[in-house]
Amino acid sequence: MFRVIASQMIVPNVHLLTLAAPAVAREAKPGQFVILRAEEEGERIPLSLSDWDADGGWITVVFLNIGATTARLASLTAGIDIPTVVGPLGNATEIENYGTVVCVCGCYGIGSIYTIARALKQKGNRIITIMEARSSYLFYWEDRLAAFSDKIIHITRDGTKGHRGHLARLPEIFRGLEEPVDRVLVNGCTFCMKRTADETRPMGIKTMASLNPIMIDGTGMCGVCRVTVGSVTRFACVHGPDFDAHQVDWEELLQRRKTYMPEEVVPLRTSRCEERHFKSQEKSHE
Repeated sequence: MFRVIASQMIVPNVHLLTLAAPAVAREAKPGQFVILRAEEEGERIPLSLSDWDADGGWITVVFLNIGATTARLASLTAGIDIPTVVGPLGNATEIENYGTVVCVCGCYGIGSIYTIARALKQKGNRIITIMEARSSYLFYWEDRLAAFSDKIIHITRDGTKGHRGHLARLPEIFRGLEEPVDRVLVNGCTFCMKRTADETRPMGIKTMASLNPIMIDGTGMCGVCRVTVGSVTRFACVHGPDFDAHQVDWEELLQRRKTYMPEEVVPLRTSRCEERHFKSQEKSHE
């Protein structure tokens, strides 16, 4: 059993959970994930690691509270034990001295990109963090990211902070930087990552995305997390979760995540912006 150390909603619908998991904390690396169950008969759900402490024996995950399983996780309180914390799973993010690195993040991706930005900064990179959200009240961990960022840029759809609009503003933002960008990493909902890839592809900037497909066992045995990257089938849990964003078949991934939406499995892991994307796609084919 794994003890809940802390549980809190940090902004509307985004929840933080800190768990006692010494074995996971000792081996964790930036970009990896864990699989949790809130109860014995509950669904197994993959969540990216947002922080950990090997000496303290704890890990932290940040997730979007959008369905039955995430609501159950969000309802946990300090002192409660949960039956399953499996990990760390997946491959660690490749951390090298690239030069100037842009970290794009939104929603739960703000939490999951934190340790990546930290590791990249410790490797000597210049870090520019671009945070996007519907409105300024949905930003969090800005102070944490500021500690490892040379510059933070905000994008809000309602214009309440930073640039008004969406990730379509990336080319304009990149042109306004003092130096060329050597690499981009993006964490967040599928639509956020797809849009980032669409904008950086014409600029020829290597872009890595942490994919978030449906997953069951997290060890490559079930095949549920398969994705197409460069016309080759990959399993996100064992070959990823990081992939070249310009090689990902994003439309296939979006459709696969949509498959069980009526049965609620996908809405547990799908952000509202993705649901709007699905609806707009359906209307365009009518």
